[in-house]
Amino acid sequence: MRAGLALLSVASVSPNLSSGRAVARHGWVQAVAAALAGLIAMGITAALGLWAAGAADLPDGAYPRVVAATVVTAVGGSVELSGNAGGIADTQAGLTVVPLSVTLAGALVTAAGFLRPLRHRAVASAAELAGWAARIAGVWLLGLLALALAARQTFAVSLGDDTLDDLGEVFGVTPRAGFTTDVPVTLLFGLLWLAGVLVLALLVSRGAPLPPRLLRFQESVRPAAYAMVVLLLACVAMGVVIALVTAATRGHAPQTLAVVLLGLPNLVWLALTIGLGATWEGRVEGPFGLPMPHVLDEVLRGSETATLNLRTLAEQDGRVWWLVAVDAVLLLAAACVMAARSPARTPAWRNAVHMAVALVLTVLMICLVGRVSAHYGLTLFGISDLGGTGLAGDLFLRPRVWSALGLAALWGLVAGFLGGLLARGTGGRGRVGDGTG
Repeated sequence: MRAGLALLSVASVSPNLSSGRAVARHGWVQAVAAALAGLIAMGITAALGLWAAGAADLPDGAYPRVVAATVVTAVGGSVELSGNAGGIADTQAGLTVVPLSVTLAGALVTAAGFLRPLRHRAVASAAELAGWAARIAGVWLLGLLALALAARQTFAVSLGDDTLDDLGEVFGVTPRAGFTTDVPVTLLFGLLWLAGVLVLALLVSRGAPLPPRLLRFQESVRPAAYAMVVLLLACVAMGVVIALVTAATRGHAPQTLAVVLLGLPNLVWLALTIGLGATWEGRVEGPFGLPMPHVLDEVLRGSETATLNLRTLAEQDGRVWWLVAVDAVLLLAAACVMAARSPARTPAWRNAVHMAVALVLTVLMICLVGRVSAHYGLTLFGISDLGGTGLAGDLFLRPRVWSALGLAALWGLVAGFLGGLLARGTGGRGRVGDGTG
């Protein structure tokens, strides 16, 4: 009897003694490691990509600052271009592009660091998850602030002609172009980017704990979110294989490496939407170029806005129609993955709805982050483009969003329904979180 009372008294003093081992260790040390690992991964990816692109040869030691600016843009930050050429000269410049290879590297590493202390947990309170995320966010904002302050540089711009360069020096109007960072906007969008990555990590991972009130949503949300991440990563993996084969057979290895490390998802996710039937509009004019296959540059280059879709690309290269078959295979595989991770009682029509919603959101994300806009203009002594020296140009690429989303919904419904039937036929369904499927 006394022994039993003694055990009860110990339990009353430390009721979580046995369960305390399951409590995740996620203090400031782990937060620093998670946040810095993500920033370092992005910095290394950007540095290698820019080095392959030749940015290491930039004057005035600008290479590290360009790397910092690339990381800033990868998390949605704002880098502003500027020019100054004195009172009788003017420069205009602008750039909007997200280097999605850098973004993807940071997202994967940051998500892994966020989830690591939460392993082997079934449930976690909302306060615990919010506190852990807040610690990472605090460190993340400090690191991003340092990068934003470092991402600023000014360059002298050659006019492309010795006489014009001499005139510029005589009149003191040698044009200079540079970039700076909008720090408040960068911190705001960088924080939103981090929040999106952490939420998506919780949605995708079956081993991540959720607050009790959200457990009822995991059976419908987690399989679809996981399937979309698998779809996007499969596209990137295929792009890497194609890039390596291209580099081995056609040369230009440094340029290919630069594309892989800076903008490969920009290309393969664009191709994914085009294979679904989506239409993009764009133009490439002047010295600008896009790091994409020659057929895309041929369609976009010119003074008029061009339409980019299966039909216009097929006029240049009939092999583009293979994108439809590739998309069909990838979407069906993703639908089977989603159905296999869904509860066995889920009907095929519900899988179709889940797949459609998930694919629409995925295509919407691609449309938002895949936009490209760049322009540069230089006027000296009232002469625009300096007599055709090629120092002015314009580039943009934007989607027709609503038609893309409608096609994504249609593809998602068909693929989701077929995936549900295939999973039912093979007996591959499993309950979310039970370790099957």
